[in-house]
Amino acid sequence: MNKSKNKLLELKNLCKHYPIHKGILSRITGYVHAVDGVSFSIYEGETLGLVGESGCGKSTVGRTILRLIDPSAGEIYWRGERIDQLTRAQIRPYRKEIQAVFQDPYSSLNPRMRAADIVAEPLRNFEPLSQVEGRERVRELFALVGLRPDQMLRYPHEFSGGQRQRLGIARALSVKPKLIMCDEPVSALDVSVQAQVINLLGDLQQEFAVSYLFIAHDLAVVKYISHRIAVMYLGRIVELAETAELFNRPSHPYTEALLSAIPIPDPKHQRKQIVLRDDVPSPINRPSGCHFHTRCIYAQERCKVEAPLLEELSSGHFVACHFKLNT
Repeated sequence: MNKSKNKLLELKNLCKHYPIHKGILSRITGYVHAVDGVSFSIYEGETLGLVGESGCGKSTVGRTILRLIDPSAGEIYWRGERIDQLTRAQIRPYRKEIQAVFQDPYSSLNPRMRAADIVAEPLRNFEPLSQVEGRERVRELFALVGLRPDQMLRYPHEFSGGQRQRLGIARALSVKPKLIMCDEPVSALDVSVQAQVINLLGDLQQEFAVSYLFIAHDLAVVKYISHRIAVMYLGRIVELAETAELFNRPSHPYTEALLSAIPIPDPKHQRKQIVLRDDVPSPINRPSGCHFHTRCIYAQERCKVEAPLLEELSSGHFVACHFKLNT
C-alpha cells in the first residue's frame, strides 16, 4: 500500500474490557478482554482486512471505531484528530465520514420502512435536501448498487438477501463517507451473491476512493478485496502485512494455520492442513505470555511467560511472535 496517501484512521493500543458482575451486590469479579491493545492505521482508498476466528474481537474493534461502544483504553484518531473522548454531540460531524455495512442484511434494515426511506434516512440527518432532491439522490444510489428505481417503494422483506445488502451499501454511501466499516458483509449470503457484492464494493472504491475496514473470518474473501490484512487472535493483532506478502510468507503460526484451512478448488492439489489443538481460550481467563501458546505447535517455555510485541519483520510486515516463521 502506498503510504504517501493520507492517513484516515489510526488506532493506538485500543482496548475494550467488559466487567463481569456477580453476587447480590453486583461486584465486579473479572473482565472479558474483548479487545486488548490493538493498533493499526487505514489510508485513503485502502481496504484493510481484519480476520480471525469468531470471538476474537473483530466486530468489537469496528463498533468501537464507530463509537457505538466506548473504548476502555487507547486512542482513536481521525485525520490526525483524537475522537475517542468526544461527546455524542461532538462526534456527530464524524459520523457522516465513517459509515457501516453490517453482517445481517435482514436485521440491519427497518422492516417498517420503504427501501427509499431507508437509503434517504442518513441524508435527512446530515444534508438539508428538498424532497425532490432527496428522491433524485436515492434514485442515483439505487442505480449505483444495481437496484431498479421501481424497487424504491418496496419493503425489505420483498428483497433477496443480496439485494438487502445492496440497500445497506447504498445507505452507507448516501452521505459520501470516507471510510465504511464492513462487518462480515457477505457471510450471510450465498457464494455466487458474495462475489457480486464483493465486486460491487471494489467498483465503488474505484469510483469514489472510499476506504474499507473489511471484517471477516473467510481469508479467501479478504484476499480478493484487501490491500493489507491484519490477523487477530483473542483480542490482539498477531500479524499485519500487505495481502500478497501475508499469503506468500505467513510468519505467525496462527496465520499459517488459517491459510492451511483455505480449500483449494483442485482435487489433484493437496495442501497439508494444520489442525490447532484444544479450543480457543476464554477471553476471561486468557493464557499467560503469548495467548496462542496453548494451541501453537512451535511453542516453547518463553512463550508461556512473555507476551511477544508486534514488531516489524520487514517493510510493512508486522508479527507478534518470539519464533517468527520464514525469517
